[in-house]
Amino acid sequence: MKEFTQRQIACPHCGQHITVSLDTTQGNQEFYDDCPVCCHSIHLNMQLDEVRDKVQLQIDADDEQIF
Repeated sequence: MKEFTQRQIACPHCGQHITVSLDTTQGNQEFYDDCPVCCHSIHLNMQLDEVRDKVQLQIDADDEQIF
């Protein structure tokens, strides 16, 4: 699996397509990144499937979290 990869995603707030860099060396991760267009937080959940050599990325708006 590549150590770093980039994905193009749509911001859940403004819909703008942006590119995010992902570091796959740390395993499964949950993190936040800010949209460079609207400056809102984007929640990203990255799951690695090393058997199939794939990265699954789930994105949602920060205000959609259920606690």
